[in-house]
Amino acid sequence: MTDAQEAAVEPPSSVIEIAAPGETRRELDADGQIDMAALESTIEYIRPALQADGGDVVLLGTHGGTVTLQLVGACGGCPLSTMTLVGGIERILKDRVPGVTDVEAV
Repeated sequence: MTDAQEAAVEPPSSVIEIAAPGETRRELDADGQIDMAALESTIEYIRPALQADGGDVVLLGTHGGTVTLQLVGACGGCPLSTMTLVGGIERILKDRVPGVTDVEAV
């Protein structure tokens, strides 16, 4: 599939959870490095794979080029969650979202 075809594919619609209730979302720094629309779209692209295994991902915020995520459900306690984060989620986010330089999980 070409980049143009991938861009035309609509991710399934669902709600993106942005931080837990009562928490404030860390916004972009003054440079505005991360394209938030692309970030949220890419998380929606990743989400079904995590949900298929009983997990999910929560976007807690961004700071500079760093995206902070929380793996929840089955992914939260899985011993392979580090591999999922680095080998899967981080790789995809860096590839598809301009400005992402690092992904951290809490």
